[in-house]
Amino acid sequence: MDPHELPSSVTDQLAPASRRLVVNRRGSTVWKIESDRGPYAVKLGYAIKATDQWDGQPWTAMAPAREAVIMHQLTPERIFHGHWEEGTWNAQPWRPGQSLWELWEPHRSADELPQPTLDEAYSCAVTLAALHAKGWAHGDVQPAHFIIGPTGTFLIDLALAHSEGQVPEACDFPYRGCLVHYEAPEISRSVLETRTATPTPEADVYGLGASLLISATGLRHVDYPDDASRKEQRTAIVERSHRPVTVPGTLGKLIDAMLSRKPEDRPTAAEVSQVLQAP
Repeated sequence: MDPHELPSSVTDQLAPASRRLVVNRRGSTVWKIESDRGPYAVKLGYAIKATDQWDGQPWTAMAPAREAVIMHQLTPERIFHGHWEEGTWNAQPWRPGQSLWELWEPHRSADELPQPTLDEAYSCAVTLAALHAKGWAHGDVQPAHFIIGPTGTFLIDLALAHSEGQVPEACDFPYRGCLVHYEAPEISRSVLETRTATPTPEADVYGLGASLLISATGLRHVDYPDDASRKEQRTAIVERSHRPVTVPGTLGKLIDAMLSRKPEDRPTAAEVSQVLQAP
């Protein structure tokens, strides 16, 4: 799949001196650019066409605009967005660092799994708690979306975030779940029954627990075949308990609590951060 090039509406506004392809997947192409405003991530959204393997997804064309509208409410940084011939785009400051998934790779590859660094788990919990304190649920918590670097920890990819009445109808679209490897049982159940769901802080906390588990061990929160369909994956999440948590110590106990099947039994992100910060 050839990547989409930067449209003229981006180059005219940001005048990139250089560009590097970062992500090229169904519905989204991401470039890192250098401009006189500094480094930026430019996301191009476009509709996913239906095939024999998956349904069409028109919402991905609007995702960059929706994310930009949300980021305008959360940060004073310069966020740019606009339309191009196949959808919308946004440009946001580049976040230096490594994702949680990348950073914890040594824990997954070691013969005997060492305990991951609690400081890194703490920084993820604090970042998620800060978003919740502003009245938002992320809706797509996964280890690739926590960027841990020299200037702090960032939670990126806010296109699916939810808060009451904060997104204009023109760029809004129904929430149909997230990457299933990190989806809470109540979200999976709602998507199976109604094809939609509502992101919540409690579901985000479940996603954080699943993210920490898979980053530390390489294991998904629920066991299902690699080639299972989305429906089969969600059915397994609804019907089965999460796999045993083998991460040792305080972090393992927290992950187990975050993966509680009942949302009300899970700690909040703020409570997780408090436990991880304790001496």
